[in-house]
Amino acid sequence: MKKYFLKISVNFCFIFFAANLVFSAANGQSDKPAKNKTLIFFFDGLRPDYITAELMPNLFAFKQKSSVGAHHHSVFPTVTRVNSASYATGSYPGTHGLLGNGIYFPAVSSKAIGTTYEDLMKVQATESNQLLTAVSLGEVLESAGEKMMVFSSGTTGQAFLQNHKVGKGAIINPDLILPESFKPEVIAAIGELPEKSGNGGFAKHRWVTDALISFGLKNDGPLVSAAWLSDPDGSAHKYGIGSTQAVSALAFVDQQFGRVLDSLKTRNLTGSFNIIISTDHGFVTHKGKQSLREFLIKEGLKKDKDSDDVVLAEGAIYVKDHNEDKIKQIVAALHKEEWVGAVFTKPKRKDNMQGWVEGTLSFEAIHYNHPKRSGDILVATNWNDERNDKGYAGTDLSMGVAGHGGSSPYEINITLMVFGPDFKKGYTCSLPTSNIDITPTVLGIYNLPVPSNMDGRIMTEFLAKTTKPAGKFKQDQIKTAVKYPWGTYKLSADMSLMDQYRYFNFSKVERINK
Repeated sequence: MKKYFLKISVNFCFIFFAANLVFSAANGQSDKPAKNKTLIFFFDGLRPDYITAELMPNLFAFKQKSSVGAHHHSVFPTVTRVNSASYATGSYPGTHGLLGNGIYFPAVSSKAIGTTYEDLMKVQATESNQLLTAVSLGEVLESAGEKMMVFSSGTTGQAFLQNHKVGKGAIINPDLILPESFKPEVIAAIGELPEKSGNGGFAKHRWVTDALISFGLKNDGPLVSAAWLSDPDGSAHKYGIGSTQAVSALAFVDQQFGRVLDSLKTRNLTGSFNIIISTDHGFVTHKGKQSLREFLIKEGLKKDKDSDDVVLAEGAIYVKDHNEDKIKQIVAALHKEEWVGAVFTKPKRKDNMQGWVEGTLSFEAIHYNHPKRSGDILVATNWNDERNDKGYAGTDLSMGVAGHGGSSPYEINITLMVFGPDFKKGYTCSLPTSNIDITPTVLGIYNLPVPSNMDGRIMTEFLAKTTKPAGKFKQDQIKTAVKYPWGTYKLSADMSLMDQYRYFNFSKVERINK
């Protein structure tokens, strides 16, 4: 009787277990543990010295418990759309082909165009549907049956470049929701799109954070969510670094980040979310009085502002028919000007660090040498360590109040923070890292293959599953110089080298007058 009862119990347990397997399969469930999710969070224009207990208490507290990359890099040119595309593809502009906030595609326009979503669609239409010449994180995730959602309060172009194929994912931005069929659901969940005026324009940050909390921070949400708040960048551009308005912007975006952390805690999701925090670039005070376009016209090196003999796309210079004499003339004129900093040209030979024009370094040195889209010259304005009236160091001789785009350490040197179940805790790393390393690292977390053409690396030193010791790196300098009747122009690029990876730290120019 006892054996008979035991046999019935075993059979019942087996039937119950089998029934549960069938039920789970029918409902898309499995006995595998759920994957930890990842949130990539960018604060646009975040200088490392903004992260204090007074200015950004939530981010400061988060940093205290995070692992920190103390030698993290923005991608040069240090502008938003370049870094948006670079982190999304794990590649430099020389690979992905998006070379600035202003870009030049002759098939689209005889002049440089912007990088709004509408502009980028025009480019895509003339580039055989290949806006970026590199595979993105969103594409790799989709091929693995996963999805990525983007939540951005910035420009439509910046939001779109984070996941330009969209696929089964989504983009939520005050001026762009993709797929369009998703828009009614978004509006129903978080309300109408915010007005552009009022509250310093900060309403868009709250609205985007609402969207992230509603659609990203949940058990059945996307495997990867990418959030991007466009301040303090916007406020610092207009009012200056450390201004009352910029400080208010820091406080507001910090509050939104606090809401994100509170939501994860309330939903018991803190232990199942990895959080990666970075920014697209740092910031400098501007004190320039000369524009590149006006200078070239004044020197007789460009006919007029609308001429196509020389086309400017920010610091990139495209010379018609790649006329070598004209290129040399422009470089020589730039070398003499105190407001001009580093000047780069195409390499003398493949993979060479020296530019083909004497006294220039090559596009290869800064990972800018796209085979089809690079111009003939790339120029950065000069910089120094001067502090502004609020005590923030770093001054650039560009026009305007404050900004970025140059090759100073104040624009390139940024902060990386990681925290979550798949990362080491409380680790400070001095190895060089870059925004291009974010996507490979996310793929490494999920054991997904990193495409061979990605320039970035898996930051294994931060991963909890890594057992081998961290590597080593060394500092290096690439130098060039040229003599003129007026004196000598010297240019150096400070680099950090680790294995086959080369990180651009900053450039420095010296002029020795006779």
